[in-house]
Amino acid sequence: MKTLFAAVAIAFGLMGGSAIAQGCASDTICGTIEDFSVKPLPYAVPRFIAETAGADQVANDITSVIAGNLNNTGLFREVPAEAHLSRRDSFGAPVQFANWTPINVQALITGAVSTGADGRITVKFRLWDTFNGRELGQGQQFTGSAAGWRRMAHKVADQVYSRLTGESGYFDSRVVFVSESGPKNARRKQITVMDQDGANVRNLTGAGSIVLAPRFSPDANSVIYTSYETGRPQVYLLDATSGQRRNLGGGSAVSFSPRFSPDGRKIVMSLGDGSNTDIFTLDLASGQQSRLTNTPAIETSPSYSPDGSQVVFESDRGGSQQLYVMPASGGQAKRISFGEGRYATPVWSPRGDLVAFTKMVGGRFHIGVMRLDGSQERLLTASFLDEGPTWAPNGRVLMFFRETSGASGAPALYSVDITGRNLRRVPTPSFASDPSWSGLLP
Repeated sequence: MKTLFAAVAIAFGLMGGSAIAQGCASDTICGTIEDFSVKPLPYAVPRFIAETAGADQVANDITSVIAGNLNNTGLFREVPAEAHLSRRDSFGAPVQFANWTPINVQALITGAVSTGADGRITVKFRLWDTFNGRELGQGQQFTGSAAGWRRMAHKVADQVYSRLTGESGYFDSRVVFVSESGPKNARRKQITVMDQDGANVRNLTGAGSIVLAPRFSPDANSVIYTSYETGRPQVYLLDATSGQRRNLGGGSAVSFSPRFSPDGRKIVMSLGDGSNTDIFTLDLASGQQSRLTNTPAIETSPSYSPDGSQVVFESDRGGSQQLYVMPASGGQAKRISFGEGRYATPVWSPRGDLVAFTKMVGGRFHIGVMRLDGSQERLLTASFLDEGPTWAPNGRVLMFFRETSGASGAPALYSVDITGRNLRRVPTPSFASDPSWSGLLP
């Protein structure tokens, strides 16, 4: 497993979080922050075997989703089926490693699908290191309803990703975002949820009013967002299953930029009275508000650290739009951004090691990451308008929205890894903005 691990682990060493492999074998990549490059790991995933009548189509579909998940990371390169030199007829048949190494398959995924009398599906898989002729980890299986076949495919892909990289996966997760339609000067906006790969799209709200910045609760069962349906911005809490919602706004004040605390019991948001904007917390059970900042500045876009002990936010208290960190109970704030330009929309990584942000400098917008002390700032993207980063559950990939210029300009979702590589558009059925990534689903 060490050989396969090294080939992809280097990618995650960029920001200093993982140790660079000692020595460089012929199938590993060695590099630094300056000259880093990734050589995708060749793998194969032959069509999963249908072990029961009627399982052929779902076996095909599951195999396709697993490959799509892995290919989209940019870390793996699928060796196509037409290059395969052998075909397995049963899940338990021995692997003929000599048929895979000549086509440079380094990781092999084998699997099978069966359906029960009750209509439930069982998916099982094994992962092999073909060069060393051994299994990586142990075989595993998942059972669920027929409607849940995509989630089972995501779970298999997560296990493969984890065993090959040493990092947790992120495929069995969802994204909530603002779907947009209509002309640029009269966009209709809805809160919409989908799987992280763009499947299973479902609208959570109608298009009757402007909505902004939806954010998942830690359990992904609720969404908070800002709505203009009363004529001024107010924060709402929405049950993603029942559709029930309630206004969490601050009475006569405007409220916006909400985020959940890591335990889901509080939200942190901005409240403004027309002359000032500060950051408050709201206890969802009691309704009690607590003020965290009290300055003449505009203070907004708060985001909790993963342990809930600190909050990062943006403020112009120093004369320009910059990022600050303060205790979760309020108090002395420390500035962490010191580069040229303005900084906005900070989001704490779920790993706790980095803060992602939007940066505006030189007439361009960027998505970037930095250490908690402001060091090792790295800009990952650049365009007319890139904004609103959100972290994958494993803290190794970011999603954001990019808007094109001109009268016909429109937003779309994109993802990029923290090395700045593998920039790709995320499929959505319409224009899309303001994404928020859930954690791994239970």
